Amino acid sequence: MAIGSTLGSYLRERRTRLDPKALGYSGRRRTPGLRREEVAERAGISSTWYSWLEQGRGGPPSAHTLDCVAEALMLTEAEREHLFHLGLGRPPQIRRQLTGLVPERIQRILDKLDSPAIVRNAAWDVVAWNATAAAVFGDYGSLPAEDRNLMRLMFLDPKARVANPDWDSIARFVVGVFRGDATRTGTVSSIEPMVDELCTKSPEFAEMWSDNDVNSVCEKLKRVRHDQLGEIAFEFSAFAVDGRPDLMMLVYAPVTDGDAARIRTLVVSTLAAPRGADRFFGSMDVSGARPCR
Repeated sequence: MAIGSTLGSYLRERRTRLDPKALGYSGRRRTPGLRREEVAERAGISSTWYSWLEQGRGGPPSAHTLDCVAEALMLTEAEREHLFHLGLGRPPQIRRQLTGLVPERIQRILDKLDSPAIVRNAAWDVVAWNATAAAVFGDYGSLPAEDRNLMRLMFLDPKARVANPDWDSIARFVVGVFRGDATRTGTVSSIEPMVDELCTKSPEFAEMWSDNDVNSVCEKLKRVRHDQLGEIAFEFSAFAVDGRPDLMMLVYAPVTDGDAARIRTLVVSTLAAPRGADRFFGSMDVSGARPCR
């Protein structure tokens, strides 16, 4: 089946599911749902162009047109993504959600993990974490929300330099991953204020950012130097959050059973002690990670 006809079938099926009366349309109808011209009106495009979309004519639509049609048909994020795959053969640009809230189900998953785990958004703000991450990396809850950012912690927290003897190469690598993430998620313009801030406050970041390097990680081994546990090796994995493409879950699994046991003991003692903010991701050594070739 051709791409155009598949797109057309999907559009026709979606519009038949809409209730005309609920959307302010009246009149007797021979078929359920909205008429083509009504969808076109809601989308702000010509009825001829919308008819061509359903008929598989006129060539591929623009991303803007698909966004307008998705809005007109009241598609969910999953349905919008499917629409883009049918119409353009690719997913839509990620919509960065401004809220710092994460679904409760995600926090429940974090809380059930024995390994340190956090959730960051497209701007690398830490928006959720579990007790194990707080014990190993630091208590994010004690920081103002605007300071719970992995890039700010790397470049503006002096503990990062103390904890990482090879801080320069680590920081350069992270900046490359951050740049690639911004392009992939379509958030280049959204992160500009933070990039400007870091360029002003950190000459090192300004110099590294100007290099325009882009990185991604294939071999995901992380070594962390902890003030109580010493050096611990983690296998690092990143997972996209279903239904929230602006979010990424990062899980750090201890490589050895001995380290896992020591971390569990640390979590128990940390939960029993006053909360503090003496450790953050600045103590991460990513020298064990290598970029994709």
